[in-house]
Amino acid sequence: MTDRITLTSPHDGFQFEALHAAADGKRLGGVIVIQEIFGLDQYVQADVARWSSLGFEVIAPSMFDRGQKGFIAEHDPDGVAAGARLAMANGPDNAMSDIQACVDALKDKGPVFIVGYCYGGTMVWLAASRVKGLAAGSSYYGGQVAGMAALPLSCPVIVHLGRKDAHIPADEVKAKVEAAHPDVPVYIYEASGHGFNNDGRPDSDLDDAQLARKRTFELFEANGAV
Repeated sequence: MTDRITLTSPHDGFQFEALHAAADGKRLGGVIVIQEIFGLDQYVQADVARWSSLGFEVIAPSMFDRGQKGFIAEHDPDGVAAGARLAMANGPDNAMSDIQACVDALKDKGPVFIVGYCYGGTMVWLAASRVKGLAAGSSYYGGQVAGMAALPLSCPVIVHLGRKDAHIPADEVKAKVEAAHPDVPVYIYEASGHGFNNDGRPDSDLDDAQLARKRTFELFEANGAV
C-alpha cells in the first residue's frame, strides 16, 4: 500500500512530499525511486509498487516541490518543457539534499539503494558521487551521465540505455562511462528507446524492461539486499 509522507531537506529545511510504500513480506532494504521530469506520475507509482512487492521499503520524492508542489505532467511536448524548466530551476544541490533526506529516513533499517529514470537516471549518477549512505544505484537513460562520467563514485552503479533512444547516444555514453569507470556495467537494450521502463509507452519493450529490472535487483542483492 502506498501513502504520502513529508521529509525535510537537510541543507535548507525545505519540506517536500514523497510517495512511500512498506515492504511486502520480508524487508530486504530501502529503495529510493527518482522520477523522470514528469513528476510522480502513473509510471513512478507503478515502480514504487513493483519494488515494494519485491520486499523493499520505497520512497519516491517529489523532486520539484520547491517550484510546484505535486507537479505531474503528461508525456508530451508541453510536459517536457514544464518539467525541464522545473528541473533546471531546482538545480543539483537541492536535488542531492532531498535525496539525502530519503537516505536518512531509511538508513537505520538496512541498506539503501537508488534507481532513477531519465532526469532520475542523471540524479542517480550524481547521488552515487555526492550522497552519503547509498549501497548501490541503477541509472536508466540519464541524459547528463556522459558529461558527469568522470565523477568519483562512492557506491556500485549500473547504467541502462536504449539503442533506439533518439535523445541519448548509447555508444557514446557507454564509452565515456567505461573510460572513467571500467568496473561500471553499461547495458544497451537493442529493442528499446527512451523511457523503456514505462510499460506500454511507445519506446518500451517488455523483455528489455524485465531484464533491466532483473539486473537492478541482482545489483541490490549483491550489495546487501538480503
